[in-house]
Amino acid sequence: MAQPQVIVIGNEKGGAGKSTLAIHIVTGLLHAGKKVAIIDLDLRQRSMERFFSNRAAWTAANGHDLPLPIVPDMGDGKALAKADEAEQLAKFDAAYAEAQAAADVILIDTPGGDTALSRAAHGRADQIVTPMNDSFVDFDLLGEVDPVTLELKKPSIYSESVWEARKHRAITEGRQVTIDWIVVTNRLAVAEARNRRRLEERMMKLAKRVGFRVGPGLRDRVIYRELFPFGLTVADLSNDIRPVSVSLAHVAARQEMRNLMQAMGLDDAAGGSMAPLDAAAA
Repeated sequence: MAQPQVIVIGNEKGGAGKSTLAIHIVTGLLHAGKKVAIIDLDLRQRSMERFFSNRAAWTAANGHDLPLPIVPDMGDGKALAKADEAEQLAKFDAAYAEAQAAADVILIDTPGGDTALSRAAHGRADQIVTPMNDSFVDFDLLGEVDPVTLELKKPSIYSESVWEARKHRAITEGRQVTIDWIVVTNRLAVAEARNRRRLEERMMKLAKRVGFRVGPGLRDRVIYRELFPFGLTVADLSNDIRPVSVSLAHVAARQEMRNLMQAMGLDDAAGGSMAPLDAAAA
C-alpha cells in the first residue's frame, strides 16, 4: 500500500486561521473521494475534531449523507494536555499509525506554539500549509524586518522550525527530502493595499531565502466561519443543503478554495467534485 500524503497545517502564532483552513481542505479532499484521516494536536480546543463531530450530528438530524474523515483516537484531549511529553508523543504515534494504515491523506492541525507534538508532526510532513493574517504582526514569525527601513533582515522562529523539520526528515530517512511549504495570506481585507504591497514584497524575498511558495490568498469572509456550528463548509453547500442563505459570495469562496487546492497540487479536490450551487435559488 502506498504511503499516505501527510499535510500539516502549521504556524506558531495563534489566531492565524489554521483550523478554519484545515476543515476546508479536509472537506474538499473528502468530496474528491479521498480517504482522509485527521489528527488534531490542539489538545485543549480541538476545533477541527469538534467541527466533524458537529458534521456527523447535523447530517444525521437532517437526513443528509456527507463524507466524514477517519478520526484516530487520542483520548481525552484536556487530560493529555496535562500529561508529560513522552505520553503525548506515544498517543500521537499510535494515532498516526492508525491513520497511516487507513487513509490516502493524513491532515494534522497543530497548535499555535512550539510544542513537542507540533515538532513531531512537522517532522513527518510532506507538505506544510501556513496561514497568516494580512499583517506584519503575523509575518514576524516568518521573518524579521528592519524597524526603520522595513527591509527583510533574517528568517524568524517559525521559518527555523520548518528548517529543523526538513533536517529531521533528511536524517531519519537517510536521503534528501523535500517538504513542500506553502504560505497562504488569510483574511485579506478589501482595503489596505499599501500595507499588502509592502508585505507581499517581503514575503517574496523571504520565500526565495527559506524555500516556501506563496499560495493564493483568502478574503476575510464570514462565510468561512458561519457554517462551523453545522459542521459544513462551502464545499458542502448545494441546492438541497443550505442551512444559511446562499449568495454569490459563497460561490466566490468556493472558487478561492479551489484555487488553493490547485496550488497545493490536490487537483482532484480542486476539480468539479462539489455539488451544483445556484445562488439565485437562495
